[in-house]
Amino acid sequence: MKHSMLWSVIAAFALSIISNNAVWAQEKRKLTLQEAIDLSIKNSKQLKNNQAKIEEATAALKEAVERKLPDVSATGSYLRLNSPNVDLKVKPSNGGGSSSEPAGKVSQATYGMLNATLPIYSGLRIKYGIESAKYLQQAVKLDADNEKESVILNTIDAYNNLYKSKAAVDLVNESLQQARQRVKQFANLEQNGLLARNDFLKAELQASNTELSLLDAENNWKLANINMNLMLGLPDNTELDIDSTSFGQVASVKSIEEYIQLGLQNRKDLSALSYRKKAAGTGVKAAQGEKYPSLALTGGYAAVYVPNLLTVTNAVNIGLGVQYSLSSLWKNNAKVQQAKAREKQVEANEESLTDAIRLQINQAYQNYLVSQKKIDVYATAVRQATENYKIVKNKYDNGLATVTDLLEADVAQLQAKLNYAFAQSDAVVAYDKLLQTAGILTPQ
Repeated sequence: MKHSMLWSVIAAFALSIISNNAVWAQEKRKLTLQEAIDLSIKNSKQLKNNQAKIEEATAALKEAVERKLPDVSATGSYLRLNSPNVDLKVKPSNGGGSSSEPAGKVSQATYGMLNATLPIYSGLRIKYGIESAKYLQQAVKLDADNEKESVILNTIDAYNNLYKSKAAVDLVNESLQQARQRVKQFANLEQNGLLARNDFLKAELQASNTELSLLDAENNWKLANINMNLMLGLPDNTELDIDSTSFGQVASVKSIEEYIQLGLQNRKDLSALSYRKKAAGTGVKAAQGEKYPSLALTGGYAAVYVPNLLTVTNAVNIGLGVQYSLSSLWKNNAKVQQAKAREKQVEANEESLTDAIRLQINQAYQNYLVSQKKIDVYATAVRQATENYKIVKNKYDNGLATVTDLLEADVAQLQAKLNYAFAQSDAVVAYDKLLQTAGILTPQ
C-alpha cells in the first residue's frame, strides 16, 4: 500500500514537472514592434477610459438634440372624499325659474390630463447647445487620438528599452566568456611561473566584475520584460523575444520649419482646443439668448369624472405659450461675462500650446540630430576600440604591454559596442518622437 502511494506521488510530481515545462514552453513569445503597438492599443486602460469619454460626449450630443422634441406629460388621480357639502345652482329641466337643488352624494373623484409642449423659439439656446455638444464631442475624439499617439510612442520606447537590455545581456555575456577564458589561460601561465600572481588576480577580478555586470544586465532585462508585458496585457512571466529588424531605417528628414508647420496643422491636442474654443463661443451666444422670450406650441387633453356630480370628456386644448423672465434683463449680464471669460481662457491655452508645440518640435529635432551624430561617433569608437584591443593584445603577447593595459582595452571595446548598439535604436525612438511632436506618428 505504501509503495503504491509512493509511486502515485512520484507520478503526480513527474506529471506536474512535464506540465510546467509545457506551460513555460508556451510562455516564450516572438514579438515584433508592430505587434507590440497593436497589443498596447488594444489593452491600454487609458484608451479604454477615453472611449468611455467619447461615449459620454456622444450621449450629451444626443441629449442636446432631443431638446428639440416635444415634452409630453401625463397625470391622473383617483381621490376618495369625505361627505362634502355641495350646493350647485342649476336650472330645472322644466324651464321654471332658478331654484337650488341638492346635489347627489359625492365620495370620490377621478381626473386625468395629457399635456404636450413643442418648443418653437427659445432664444436659439437649443441650437447653440447642439453646436456646443458637437464641438465638445469632436474635441474628446481628438483627445483620444492624441492619447493614442502617446501610447504608441510609449510602446516604442518600452520596446527599445527591452531591446537595449537584451543587447546588453548578450554583449556582457560574450565579454564574460572571454574573461573566463582569459582567466584559464592566465592560470596556466601563473602555475608555470610565466605570469605574476597579481596579474592573474587582476584577470580574475575583471571576470568577477563582468559577472556582476551581467547580473545587473539580466535584472534590467527582466524588469523591462515585465513592464512590456503589463503594457501589452500579457502574463507577467511571458518571455518576449525582440525582433531587432523592427528598428528599420529612418526615412529622410524634413527641415525644422516643415515639421513646425506640420505640427500646427496635425497636432490633435491643438485641434481639440480649437473645437473647445468654438464650443466656448457658442456658450457665449447661448448665454446671450437667455435675454429673449421662449415660444412654444402647447396642447392638452383633460377628463374628469365625479360620480353623481360631474363628467368631463373630450376637453382638448391647443395654443401658443410665451415665457419671458424679466429678471434676465439684469441677471443675464454676469452669465454672459462668465461665458466670455471661459472663451478667453481657451484662447490663452491655445496660444500657450502653440508655443509649446514649437518648443517640443525644436527639442525633438535637435535630439534626433544628436542621435545621428552619436551613431557616427560610436561607430568610429567601435573601430578604434577594436583596433586598440588588437594592438594591445599583440603588445601583451610580445611582452610590451601589461595585463592592466590589456584589461582596460577589453573594457573599452565592450563599452564601445554597447554604446553603438544603444545609439542605433535610440535614433529610431528619437525620430518617432519627432513625428509624434509634429502630429504625424500615425497615418491621418
